[in-house]
Amino acid sequence: MKGPTFASIRAALPPPARPLVEGVLKIARMERLAVFLVGGPVRDHLLGLPIRDVDLLLVPRQDRSAAWLAERAAPDGVPVVSHGRFGTVGIGRGDAKVDLSTVRSESYAHPGALPTVGAGTLETDLLRRDFTVNSLAFPLSPAARRRHPGLVDPQGGLADLHAKVLRVHHDASFRDDPTRALRAARLGPRLGFALTRGSRAALRDALRAGAFGRVSGDRLRRELDKTFLDARLHLNPADALARLSSWHVLAALEPGLELPRAARTPLRRLGRALAEPPFPLRGRVSLAGLAVWLAPLPAGLRRRTAERFGVRGEAVRRLVDYATAQERWLRRLARVRGRGATDALLGSVPDEELLALYAAAAPSVARRIARWAGEDRRRRLPVDGSDLVAAGLSGPAVGRALARVRTAYLDGELRTREEALALAAELARRDRARRKRSPRASKGKPAGPGAARKG
Repeated sequence: MKGPTFASIRAALPPPARPLVEGVLKIARMERLAVFLVGGPVRDHLLGLPIRDVDLLLVPRQDRSAAWLAERAAPDGVPVVSHGRFGTVGIGRGDAKVDLSTVRSESYAHPGALPTVGAGTLETDLLRRDFTVNSLAFPLSPAARRRHPGLVDPQGGLADLHAKVLRVHHDASFRDDPTRALRAARLGPRLGFALTRGSRAALRDALRAGAFGRVSGDRLRRELDKTFLDARLHLNPADALARLSSWHVLAALEPGLELPRAARTPLRRLGRALAEPPFPLRGRVSLAGLAVWLAPLPAGLRRRTAERFGVRGEAVRRLVDYATAQERWLRRLARVRGRGATDALLGSVPDEELLALYAAAAPSVARRIARWAGEDRRRRLPVDGSDLVAAGLSGPAVGRALARVRTAYLDGELRTREEALALAAELARRDRARRKRSPRASKGKPAGPGAARKG
């Protein structure tokens, strides 16, 4: 594992973010400010992994804060977003983004509380972080390099990188912030690292102290979202949840919560689908992940877990109902034949449930779901509603005819606009004949016994 250099770090920065980093360093040179690359980017660079997020740390001088530096470094038209509570500032958006913060210290009013942020030094800022491997900093600006010519490693993070372990800084770490356990469950499998024995003991102390019950649902949901989003970084969510289960964290979050055996294979399929999408993914992938995970559990536990994780409104009902809906959709998919029939069935399935259904389906059915979501869902008909109205259809008959035309089009029974219009004309003829035979349809009102007596 080679030590980083300024040239190697600079070359490893994501190309869209490099101009923003150069802008920050230009102002830092002029103002003699110490700016460091810190945390995950340094860790990943040392491991030979690509740098994805750029986290910069500023040691301020007088009134030169992170917000001050960001406002002057951001190019015209590039947004600057400040998160005042934690002293962090974001420059840019998407891949062209840099996060900049001022060194700080943290204290916790009680286990599970959000931290109280105060002024700090480079050392206190590194020691407030979750694991030693994330407490590394590398000097970027000339003022920073004068203070620290090379890697800043106050707690042996480099040795822990070599040993492939995650180590907390102190015994109260998980009691102070129990969400660190969720981060360990993500980071460990993704990097191939394990918690040290002392860190496992600290986690058990936090569990015995009941610290996990004091964490808000919103914080848990944000961490859980990352469990599924990190599949794009080659973390399979089943591995992260398996670690939380083996550490007894899941049951501490909600009594009875577990990783059921029946959910493990679908979760692995989901992880592969998130890493290499078989079709365009839409909606909240974390909601799909929750649906897959919770489906084998009792309905009451599904509801309590969803609410514990800060899920609200209609999404709770969908998570509770998904298990039954999954069985129904899979039974129907096993019976239907043809692309048109598949389209008629899947067209009403929400995006999150569609992804969950793909993960739960047998391979042959999953391929049909992927084909529909990747191809058929986006196919446009050669006719539209106005064409059918011109052919003589009206009211609900237009929708029924469009559905019939779409089925025939996807099944290859018609290919051209002329063939579609011919089918529309035939459907219009049948509709007129039906209306002539039906008094209710011809008069536009119910025809009952009273109407017959009037005749």
